[in-house]
Amino acid sequence: MVSVKVRDGESIEDAIRRFKRECERNGIMQEIKKREFYKSPSVIKKEKLAEAKRKIRRKQMKDSWSR
Repeated sequence: MVSVKVRDGESIEDAIRRFKRECERNGIMQEIKKREFYKSPSVIKKEKLAEAKRKIRRKQMKDSWSR
């Protein structure tokens, strides 16, 4: 959980800016976007499989360029 204490002489806007930065660092915004809509388990499985195929393809392309 992210918490930010307002420092002496610090404006609320600066504290909010620090809070947003901490949320970015902790990956909270990514998690919110990921959970915004429900995905069925089959869709999640298809996306993981497609990402794995993409990674393999990229690695093969990278290896072929280095030869």
